Amino acid sequence: MLLDPYNQTDHPECKSRPDSGLSAITELDPGYITGPLSSVWKEWVKWCIEFGIEANGIIAAPYDWRLSPSMLEERDLYFYKLKQTFETALKLRGGPSIVFAHSLGNNVFRYFLEWLKLEIAPKQYIQWLDDHIYAFFAVGAPLLGSTETVKGMLSGNTFGLPVSEGTARLMFNSFGSSLWMMPFSKYCRADAMYLKHFSGGIRKGPNTYQCEQKEFQSNYSGFSTNIINIEIPSTRGIDAYPSVSEFSQTNYSSMEYGLPTQLSFSAREISDGAFFKAIEDYDSDSKRTLHQLKKSYHDDPVLNPLTPWDRPPIKNVFCIYGVDSRTEVGYYFAPSGKPYPDNWIITDVIYEIEGSLVSRSGNQVEGNPGPASGDETVPYHSLSWCKTWLGPRVNITRAPQSEHDGSDVQVELNVEHHDEDVVPNMTRSPRVKYITYYEDSESIPGKRTAVWELDKANHRNIVRSPALMRELWLQIWHDIHADSPSKFVSKAKRGPLRDDDCYWDYGKARCAWPEYCEYRYVFGDVHLGQSCRLRNSSADALLHYV
Repeated sequence: MLLDPYNQTDHPECKSRPDSGLSAITELDPGYITGPLSSVWKEWVKWCIEFGIEANGIIAAPYDWRLSPSMLEERDLYFYKLKQTFETALKLRGGPSIVFAHSLGNNVFRYFLEWLKLEIAPKQYIQWLDDHIYAFFAVGAPLLGSTETVKGMLSGNTFGLPVSEGTARLMFNSFGSSLWMMPFSKYCRADAMYLKHFSGGIRKGPNTYQCEQKEFQSNYSGFSTNIINIEIPSTRGIDAYPSVSEFSQTNYSSMEYGLPTQLSFSAREISDGAFFKAIEDYDSDSKRTLHQLKKSYHDDPVLNPLTPWDRPPIKNVFCIYGVDSRTEVGYYFAPSGKPYPDNWIITDVIYEIEGSLVSRSGNQVEGNPGPASGDETVPYHSLSWCKTWLGPRVNITRAPQSEHDGSDVQVELNVEHHDEDVVPNMTRSPRVKYITYYEDSESIPGKRTAVWELDKANHRNIVRSPALMRELWLQIWHDIHADSPSKFVSKAKRGPLRDDDCYWDYGKARCAWPEYCEYRYVFGDVHLGQSCRLRNSSADALLHYV
């Protein structure tokens, strides 16, 4: 799987390309290595089939996740082919598509939307989107990057696979995409190299990267703590770091000549290259990283992906992610005394957990934790950036993830919202997992925006969450019926939608949810719960939510 770290060509002894079709996204070959990771979109595809979506109506768009965005187009014509896929789907189905993206797939889709601006006449761009894309469901989107990327780049992240961390680092750092999910500041933006005249023409100009004053007035680039704290052997004093920005010079205030020095770096100093310049003399991989950072990201002619998202110009946008899991937000590194790729070791990790910061040893850490924590992989600060896309007034609903009769649903209407995080004043039962919905009360005309937070939903497993699958289908079913009186599906009640949702209530010696489920034995059932089935069809059950 290794690529050339500079030109991104294949390993001389092995050429790898992404699979095509639904098989590429349904599950991996469940062998020794991939067994625990084998199921990907399998459950989602099963839901599609069960609720009547035809096979040719489900279109996969797999991509080579090793490549930088510009190389996806240069080598595979990926974005050109994706545009053709949407246009073919419109001709075949007669209507716009619904886009589901997970994790890095969201970054790929964002780049596609920017690439499309250069392919389509400016006056036709929004019309193309309206014709071809009805809704965008962004699941687990690293909107401001992920701190785990830093761990992968410096010490390696095996994701549970039976390889050494050094091998994992070698592989990860050979990919142009290794920088795509780096954390970056919400206060710094860049103009694209290609700028459009008001007349519709295109000209090429220099890239500009500017930060608001808030970047220098606030701590940690808006994140909860410094992302990297690294111990570097100092033998030449401050002259050893000639390329670090002036702002970073504060790191040296307590430097003692000849002694190891700990430097700290924020998200901005990582994404703008200051960190990699600072360790250039101590890490042989920094030169490669700086080359890829400039070539594939800072100088990308379509988009610098290491800049904050604006709301995509699509009619309906749903941002979905997990919260309140222990998530890594900062690291302490030190030299290991070993050669590359094992030259750094992690000496401590900072986690965010339910509104607080703790070290690996369990001690409290000072910082600016958010009201919740992330999804084990992406920090809450990054996931929740899409709340800035909501309108000036927001309706907030908190409901149990499991089937419920509506008695535990909490609602706050017309909550004022001013382009930052919005936090509900609601209670939680410690034994209940909730979904909290943030929905536009006053939307941009003709557009809807919603944010769903799922308690304890893991970043990698969220696409297999039964609660998420149910909510996706109820929202889609609601939208199919144009005469529905509400903009979003009702949260008042959640009953079983599939036979799998029915189960045996041993306390009452009957099937639970008797309004929906009945005992109906079919040959081959091996326990009572299997014989509990919906009284009516799934379509009949869905009519309640129109």
